[in-house]
Amino acid sequence: MTAEAGLAALWFAAALAALQLALAGLAVRRKDAALLAAVRPVALVQGVMAALAMAALITVFCVSDMSVALVAENSHSAKPMLYKFAGAWGNHEGSMLLWVTILGLAGGAVALLERRLDERTLTATLGGQAAIALGFYAFLLFASNPFARLDPAPADGQGLNPLLQDPGLAFHPPTLYIGYVGLSVAFSFAIGALVTRDVGPAFARAMRPWVLGAWIFLTIGITAGSYWAYYELGWGGWWFWDPVENASLMPWLAATALLHSVTVLATRDGLRAWTVMLAVVAFSMSMIGTFLVRSGILTSVHAFAVDPERGAFILALLAIYIGGALTLFATRVGTVRAGNTFELLSREGGLVANNLLLSVILGIVLIGTFYPIVAAAMGTQLSVGAPFFDRTAGPIALVLVALMTAGPLLRWRRDEAQAVLERLMWPIAATLFTAAAVVVLSGGIGWMQLAGLSLASAPSWGADAPAAGLAVASVAPLWKRDLRRAPLFLYGMVIAHLGIAVSLAGMAASTAWTQERLVAARVGEPVSVGPYSVTFEGVNPLIGPNWSALEARLAVKRGEDGETFYLRPQSRFFSNPPTTTSESAIQTVLDGQLYTVLGQPDDAGRWQLRLWWKPLVTLIWFGGALVALGGALSMLGHILRERRAARRAHEAAFQWSAGE
Repeated sequence: MTAEAGLAALWFAAALAALQLALAGLAVRRKDAALLAAVRPVALVQGVMAALAMAALITVFCVSDMSVALVAENSHSAKPMLYKFAGAWGNHEGSMLLWVTILGLAGGAVALLERRLDERTLTATLGGQAAIALGFYAFLLFASNPFARLDPAPADGQGLNPLLQDPGLAFHPPTLYIGYVGLSVAFSFAIGALVTRDVGPAFARAMRPWVLGAWIFLTIGITAGSYWAYYELGWGGWWFWDPVENASLMPWLAATALLHSVTVLATRDGLRAWTVMLAVVAFSMSMIGTFLVRSGILTSVHAFAVDPERGAFILALLAIYIGGALTLFATRVGTVRAGNTFELLSREGGLVANNLLLSVILGIVLIGTFYPIVAAAMGTQLSVGAPFFDRTAGPIALVLVALMTAGPLLRWRRDEAQAVLERLMWPIAATLFTAAAVVVLSGGIGWMQLAGLSLASAPSWGADAPAAGLAVASVAPLWKRDLRRAPLFLYGMVIAHLGIAVSLAGMAASTAWTQERLVAARVGEPVSVGPYSVTFEGVNPLIGPNWSALEARLAVKRGEDGETFYLRPQSRFFSNPPTTTSESAIQTVLDGQLYTVLGQPDDAGRWQLRLWWKPLVTLIWFGGALVALGGALSMLGHILRERRAARRAHEAAFQWSAGE
């Protein structure tokens, strides 16, 4: 009965979404106070119903109810409980239900928490959120029912994709989905503001926490997914330019541009049309990602569906939502006032340039992702990979980093060129010093890696080396300030920009100085890679919860006087479904990682070993964590500041009324 209860909850949620949309439309048109007040509780109950449906799906997975088709196709009774739980969304239908559940809960949170917007604008926003949810409810109920039964039920299930049997499955998809849904809320805010012609600072302040939240979770999700793929797939890379990887990067780029734009609108009443347009673009990118993953046009570890009919359904939803939003924007943009103006040389001007460069990079990634798909549809097979993106998006990204160096040092409204150059003296000096030091101490490296290290952070020859470029400029806003009185959101901006610098330094260093060895090793034979000596000591069998493995024993020593430690990479075999995976073994140290992978034996008694030494590679993910932390501090700082302002306004009003 659990599956039937979940399906009933899903139907109730869909009906409530339809009711919410209808009530919102009538309330906005008639300006009826009773109707306006009725929309909030409907949104709350809709979110609860969606959550109950998701809870029911998790339950049938946890109890291994093989009479449910989704469980039989994607689970097995012998799986560890963690993968039964997370396996509920490790498939097409379950991931879509998780998506719409977060969507419903987000709409309920907006209804419960938002008190700053005009009631009509908020109601129109909730109506937009209901329209999005209704489309996906229809998709689940009519094209991808997660609670469909099997009769007769099989004795056991087919199992989860072994590549997904990792703790990352419990963490990576939900964080990404929260990010995507946060952008849907920003989209709904933009639609609501356009409908009521209420695009202004109040709208931006209401939308900003959702944009920040979406950006934070997208950052966490992309960072976690990158590291998961890095250690799980055994290929030694941290980004493959897989189309579905790109599908998560594109919303992040758009959200980054939107975040800067909404900040200008909230604080300086500028970039009104920009903000609305970027909200539409950001959600469009998340919808495109949904289409790519679930349309069946891609073959990827990330792809959940191979059914063209489902892809057509999602494509229709994308056309309706994005086409409708663009049409509304086109018809109402003339009513959006320009807002306050500013000089080209100003922080606002720097943010506009930042948004333009982000948009160009977004366009490059979009073209590089879809061109092979379009070509394949026309009968031509081709691939677009790292060389294309490195040569096209790479230089623009470096220009963007250079602009980020200057941006925080610019003044609002208007600035002077001479004053800007004086403030940039130390970042420029640090950049040039680092570039010279890298060339002298490390020899020849690629110009992009050299630029990345110089613009970003300190190279790898010592902890006392000065930070360069962006790292110096990131902390410049704190110079000559009383650090105890500096607002929390300023610390957030500093830490986020510093995180970008740290990640860029890790990318450049690992790309420039990674060493790789592919060897056929005999027992007792040492192999050198980077500063390490690796000795192959043999292979032993190993039995896991639902897998068997061959585990290598590698004795590792750093330098002549280093202590010996052991790494144990595995080759695992799963029977349900039959799959062999490579489980890497990684040693993390302050200056990088030693990455080891066990391959296949040959007829001479040797085993293939792949060994990498990756200097400073961990900075990539540490920087991502700093970016997310900076975003969280910024969001908390803005929330606390607005609460203090509201409290002061309330106290002033009380004192005024008492004086009367």
